[in-house]
Amino acid sequence: MDTFIIKAVQLILAFAFLVIIHEFGHFLFARLFGVRVDKFYIFFDPWTELFKWRPGKYVGGLGKTRKLKGCDDADEATDQAPQPVRKKKKGFWGDTEYGIGWLPLGGYCKISGMIDESMDTEQMKQPAQDWEFRSKPAWQRLLIMVAGVLFNFLLAILIYAGLVYATGEKYVPLQEARMGMNFSGEARKIGFHNGDILLKADGKKLENPYEAITEVAQATTVTVLRDGKETNVHIPSDFLFRLDEEAKSDTARLSLMTYRMPAQVTQLMPGEGAAKAGIREGDRIIAVGGRQTPDVMEFMQTLEGHDNQTVAITLLRGDMQHPDTLTLPVALSDNSKMGIGLEVNPTAFFKTREIKYNLFQSVPRGIEMGTEKLTSYAKSMKLVFTKEGAKSIGGFGAIGSIFPDSWDWIAFWNITAFLSVALAFMNILPIPALDGGHVMFLLYEVIFRRKPSEKFMERAQIFGMILLIGLLIYANGMDIVRLFK
Repeated sequence: MDTFIIKAVQLILAFAFLVIIHEFGHFLFARLFGVRVDKFYIFFDPWTELFKWRPGKYVGGLGKTRKLKGCDDADEATDQAPQPVRKKKKGFWGDTEYGIGWLPLGGYCKISGMIDESMDTEQMKQPAQDWEFRSKPAWQRLLIMVAGVLFNFLLAILIYAGLVYATGEKYVPLQEARMGMNFSGEARKIGFHNGDILLKADGKKLENPYEAITEVAQATTVTVLRDGKETNVHIPSDFLFRLDEEAKSDTARLSLMTYRMPAQVTQLMPGEGAAKAGIREGDRIIAVGGRQTPDVMEFMQTLEGHDNQTVAITLLRGDMQHPDTLTLPVALSDNSKMGIGLEVNPTAFFKTREIKYNLFQSVPRGIEMGTEKLTSYAKSMKLVFTKEGAKSIGGFGAIGSIFPDSWDWIAFWNITAFLSVALAFMNILPIPALDGGHVMFLLYEVIFRRKPSEKFMERAQIFGMILLIGLLIYANGMDIVRLFK
């Protein structure tokens, strides 16, 4: 339950933050062009709201409203209902009601004189006013609509730039991992071998392991160095889905790949088999019961199945250039454990690349990372329209599951940046009720020099909302189905 709460809090916090930034993009450009914004809400508020506030006018929540000092009835009535004519011009913020809804499925910025998710058709029946969206030139309306997407993408860039500025980048370049990689079962099925050194994906050089996972999964051909020779591994179109299913399995040991490393002892548990046998910190285990275990994963797999047995452990000790080879009898516990901790950080064995960024260097790197994430996400979207892709769609449960079990700010901001990229991409799709739908109709107006009719826009908005609600129900329904599998 604690894990569930931690993941849920991270999801809600990230989602609220992304909604605020997205809707603020619309708000800012609307106000810059003199368009009135009636409401700015985090989360939706059907029937009632958790909290609402209009500067200098009123505050309230749960359907109740309390006038603030200095607000007369005439002002309040003007704020609460659309008026045919409004000559009095207020400040940048004062025309808007700000609030928090109770339904955490998104948020909205109700822009005056626009057919949106509020479906306020009564306002559209009134004569158009100069402070309404519909009265502005097409280029201004276009900028207002793309601003939310733009702000989400800029946010991702800002987060990535902040992360590399604060922490830099430190990793073992793939070509420096002289022992190669260990691959998951699905990866081995398509032709990868444990020990392969990754070189290129579709001709592009692979270096950073964190970026390589996505690039390999989405590639057509991956070039590896195997036994001193370059070999091509052909990636099937459904590989990404096969990896996803494998990751959900209870028996999955790793996702796609991990570094091969020696089984080096870093810790001994007093009174356990290894300590009693004379094993020391720094020893490297190379065989179990005569079976070679060149890397840590093979050692752990070989040790399994020897419950309550005494096995011969062969190890290297001393200077690794000229080590001593020892074989010691070690008594294992009833779950085949010998009471040791092992080194799992590849930087302890291989040459590491560490990059520090100053403020000016972090921005170009942030742009590069944001662009790479957007490109990668766009490539993966084509798979959604396959049979396997439809099955893999997930809702809030699937999104929440990618957050770590314990609070980690670096992981939180990394995931938030990725979700910001995903939100930007999804919102620009040409679907009515999304920003991309409005952009599509505005481009039509620019090209053909006439607006679609308001009746058509209303119907398109309704169709888009029905489609999105259907997708939302399907995606979250798939989460529930997976729970019972």
